[in-house]
Amino acid sequence: MEIESLAAFDNHLRSHQGSLAGCRLQAVDLMERGWELRTADVTDSVFLGCALTESVAADLRQRGAMVFPCAPNLPFDPYRKTLYTADELYDGIAQKPYEQTPDALAYAWDSGPRDREDVLGIVLRGLHDDSITDALGEFLEGRRTVAVLGGHAVARDSSGYEAAIHLGRTLTRAGFTVATGGGPGAMEAANLGAYLAPFHDGAVDEAAAALGSARDFTPDATAWARAAFEVRAAFPPQRAGASLSVPTWFYGHEPPNAFATAIAKFFSNAAREDRLLARASAGLIFLPGAAGTVQEIFQAATPAYYTPVGSAPRRLILVGINHWTNTLPAWPLLRALAYSRPMATTIHLVDTAAEAGILLTRVH
Repeated sequence: MEIESLAAFDNHLRSHQGSLAGCRLQAVDLMERGWELRTADVTDSVFLGCALTESVAADLRQRGAMVFPCAPNLPFDPYRKTLYTADELYDGIAQKPYEQTPDALAYAWDSGPRDREDVLGIVLRGLHDDSITDALGEFLEGRRTVAVLGGHAVARDSSGYEAAIHLGRTLTRAGFTVATGGGPGAMEAANLGAYLAPFHDGAVDEAAAALGSARDFTPDATAWARAAFEVRAAFPPQRAGASLSVPTWFYGHEPPNAFATAIAKFFSNAAREDRLLARASAGLIFLPGAAGTVQEIFQAATPAYYTPVGSAPRRLILVGINHWTNTLPAWPLLRALAYSRPMATTIHLVDTAAEAGILLTRVH
């Protein structure tokens, strides 16, 4: 049983005769519940970053509970209960450079000059990523999610960026939740398309024009991020279409895009890749990319390859015939793997992002 609020704590005690046995309490302020905690059964209970008096915490440990203390000196909360928002990660971006935002400070902590095998660091990263995994599952419950994968180097003023915007908008308007790797380039464009889905059709051109002043994040991440927040100001987040991004501080030199309405940011890239690909319940679309996108294609293809006869794997759609057959010939290998297996009917190669959107919306 997970308990993530004071109301849930009180309700659980009432309905379980004062017992917290087996519960996992996460980031709950329990400073005013000392008596209830001292009298409760705490067998196999775990307190993750809960606010407790020192005496109550000591009593809980003595009676067998595990108590993980708050970590106030970190640039992130290892026990957070929800996914991030762009406003949280970019807090203060209008007044200070990107390097001073919470997102950049978390990356600096993760890549700082200390032993990477430090036990405390490993535990804190693990607690954080487990909390994000839990929040991600809650966010995606009941959603038809399509992962849109592609390269981070796609410039904002390119045709590929525009195509990804229209793809994200098409999928969102069709009732899907777009999920991306959360970075710049094609990932940002797909999240932007989802973001703009409820707005008038001219919003795409207006947003693209505003972003053109900072076409790439590499020369100036601050200007790149501020341009995105200017677009958000013109098209308020309260009306925006929902989408997800799943970035990682492993690639912390790539700032997360500001157009996803929910951001599941991980320290572990392996965990991030696994969660993103596994949760794409309605299919995966691979726009032209490089090594990271190739990795994602075959990471997604592996469970499809082993899908038993009689079951239907998710659809995998590669966009860009020349790119995936000549530049980076992933398609011939994917097709060879699929031969005579159930996945053979659910892998596709199309030439444009628009075709991918039409294909996926028709089969669903």
